[in-house]
Amino acid sequence: MLVAAMSNDHIPAPMEGSSSFAARESLRVKQLEAQTSALRSSVICAFNQLLDLKDLNTGVHSTRLAEWGMRVGQELGLEEAELQNLEVAALLHDIGKVGIPDSILRKPERLDPEEYALMKKHSEYGWAVLRMLPGFERAALDILHHHESFDGKGYPAGLTGAEIPVVSRIVCVIDAFDAMVSSRPYRKGLPYQEAVRRLTEASGTQFDPVVVQSFLSFAESEMSPVFAAAGTSVSSAL
Repeated sequence: MLVAAMSNDHIPAPMEGSSSFAARESLRVKQLEAQTSALRSSVICAFNQLLDLKDLNTGVHSTRLAEWGMRVGQELGLEEAELQNLEVAALLHDIGKVGIPDSILRKPERLDPEEYALMKKHSEYGWAVLRMLPGFERAALDILHHHESFDGKGYPAGLTGAEIPVVSRIVCVIDAFDAMVSSRPYRKGLPYQEAVRRLTEASGTQFDPVVVQSFLSFAESEMSPVFAAAGTSVSSAL
C-alpha cells in the first residue's frame, strides 16, 4: 500500500484521452481478449476430454465432425462468428450424453422405445449445460437443434427448413453420415456408397440439400481415417 502511494505521488497517472492512456487501454483489452480466448479453448478441450472418458469413440467422432463442419461452413460462406459456433457445436454436440446411462449408450442391440426417448434427451441436456457458460449461448442453441429434420419431423422442437439454425443443419448432416459409416456395438458401419445413397435419398426431407451437396463434394477423400479406425479401408468398403 505504501509503495503504491509513493509511486502515485511521483508518477502522475495518464490522463484519459492521452496517447499513453489509450495505449494502455488497448493493451489491456488485447490481454483480456487473449485470456478469454484461452479460457474458451480450455473449456472446449475439457468438455471434449469428458466425452472421451465417457466413450472414446464419441470423442474421436466429435473431433472428426469439427473438421468436416468447418469445411462445409467455409464453403457455404459462414461468417467468422458462425464458424466459431460451428466448431464448438460440432465438437460438443454429444456433450449431453454424459447424462445418458451407460446401459443405454453401450447397449449391444437396438434401443427399445423408452430407451430411445431418453437417448433423444441428450441434445436438451447439452443445451442445458452449455447455455450456462458466457459466450456459449449460441452454440448451446445450435446443439439443442442438431437433430431437427428439414421437413419438421425431427426433435426436440419440430423446426423446419430455415427455422433450423444453419450450424445445426450442418452438424445434422455430418453427424448422421459419420454415424452411418462408423461401426457400433450392435452393427457394422455401412459401405461408403450406401451411406452416400441414404444421405442423398434423405436430402430435402431429413437433411438440408445445400449442406448435403457441400459435404459430398469432399466426403470421399475424408473416408480413409474413418475406415482405418474400423479396421478396414476405403477401397474395400466402396
